[in-house]
Amino acid sequence: MRGGLTPLPTKAIVFDLDGVLVDSFGVMRQAFTVAYREVVGPGEPPFAEYSKHLGRFFPDIMRIMGLPLAMQEPFVRESYRLADQVRMFDGVPDLLHSLRAGGFGLAVATGKSGPRARSLLDGLGVLELFDHVLGSDEVANAKPAPDIVLRAMELLGVGPDETMMIGDAVTDLASARAAGVAAVAALWGESDPAGLLAAEPDAILHAPGELLALCRGGSLA
Repeated sequence: MRGGLTPLPTKAIVFDLDGVLVDSFGVMRQAFTVAYREVVGPGEPPFAEYSKHLGRFFPDIMRIMGLPLAMQEPFVRESYRLADQVRMFDGVPDLLHSLRAGGFGLAVATGKSGPRARSLLDGLGVLELFDHVLGSDEVANAKPAPDIVLRAMELLGVGPDETMMIGDAVTDLASARAAGVAAVAALWGESDPAGLLAAEPDAILHAPGELLALCRGGSLA
C-alpha cells in the first residue's frame, strides 16, 4: 500500500458511486428499512450487516444475507422517491470539472442499476461530465468480478495500465485488482477505513481533491 503512485500514467478514472461521489447512506438506510418492513415484517432491519456489502449488486447482497429478493422492488421505489435527499460530497463537483478539463476519461461503475445511477447523476446535474455510467445490471457479473471495470475500459478505449478505480469498499478494490487497474481507496464517506487499509489499496485518498495530485503522479501522504 502506498500513499501515492509515481509515475501514474492515468488516462481514465472509473468511480464507484455511493460513498465516493455521492452521500447516499441516509437514503439507503431509509429505503432498506421500508423494504425490510414491507417484505419481511417487524423487527430491526439488519442495515449494519447490509452496509458491509455495499458495492455489490442489491440482489447479490440479498442472497448473501439470506433475505427475500422481493425487497428489491420497494428498495428501488423508495430510493427513487428519496433521491432528492442525496448530495454530492464536498469537493466532488470541482474535482469532476477539473478532471474533465484535464482530458481524463471518466466513468462510473456502480452496484446500482444503470438507469437508477444515471437518473441520480442527472438529477444532480453532473451526468454529462461522465463518458459512461454503468450499472451492475449491465454486465454479466457484478463486483467483485472485474466485468464492470473491464467494460468501462472498453468503452473508454484505454488499457489497465492507464486506468484507476476509486472505491470506498473492499468489493471495489477487488474488482479493480481483478481488472488489472490501480485500486484506490476513498476514505471520505461512511466506509470502514480499517477494512479498506487491510485490503492494501495501491493508493489512499482522504479527500476528493487529492485525486488531482495522484493523477499527476504526485505523492500523497
